[in-house]
Amino acid sequence: MTNKELTELIKEISHSVFHKPFRHEGIFNARLRTTGGRYLLRSHNIEINPKSYEKFGFSELEGIIKHELCHYHLHIEGKGYKHRDADFRMLLKETGSPRFCSSVEPRSERKPAKRYVYECVACNANYMRKIRMNVERYRCGRCSGKLSLK
Repeated sequence: MTNKELTELIKEISHSVFHKPFRHEGIFNARLRTTGGRYLLRSHNIEINPKSYEKFGFSELEGIIKHELCHYHLHIEGKGYKHRDADFRMLLKETGSPRFCSSVEPRSERKPAKRYVYECVACNANYMRKIRMNVERYRCGRCSGKLSLK
């Protein structure tokens, strides 16, 4: 499916389900990893993850489009378009749109985050960090001793 075909599909779903026109573009974005799609506030375009279409088929794609169209129409009308807003939740129920999409990349398949463990030379206190730090610049919070990377 091309971007042009996707845009036509979104226009068709918007007209049949919401009875309102979709005047912007639908685009496949392969860089999306954790979400099935997203609505862009500035350009009003809708981006869809092609992996969700390939993995789960047309019914999942249709659900993602309906979800993103809820964001689109509410935002254009000036109503609450965010996930936590009552207007958004009501429109999801009215149109039969899913609140969440199926996970494209399960957590078990993602590579784990790198962790750095630092140890105080004096009191042996351990500090876990996601980002590497300069041990010459920082000291232990308990005893002000020097730190070393484990």
